[in-house]
Amino acid sequence: MQLLRDILDKQVVDREQVKIGRVDGLVAELRQGKPPRVVAVELGSIALARRLGQRPGRWTARLTARLRGNRQARPHRIAWNKVRDIGVDIEFDLDVRRTKILAWQDWLRDHVVGWIPGA
Repeated sequence: MQLLRDILDKQVVDREQVKIGRVDGLVAELRQGKPPRVVAVELGSIALARRLGQRPGRWTARLTARLRGNRQARPHRIAWNKVRDIGVDIEFDLDVRRTKILAWQDWLRDHVVGWIPGA
């Protein structure tokens, strides 16, 4: 398996097939005398911006912290050991409703979209 080709930018779904987002980053553990080991995937605009470089990553993290608070100024991480299946989508053994991954979408629905006439 080639990680960058087979994992990065793939759709992520939970155990109920609810779309969570796309894999925007990989977290690897470096081990002495052994190959690196993937420990988590990252989702969110911060991880995506980091792929463009340090400056876009820092700028996006600062903007997110200002809009949503310091706790949300990090990408969402899902442990690699939660992977159930890798196919067209990557299925994780988790319930997205019990996470904060969709909190930004909920905030937008409640504070922006809800105020649009006819929405």
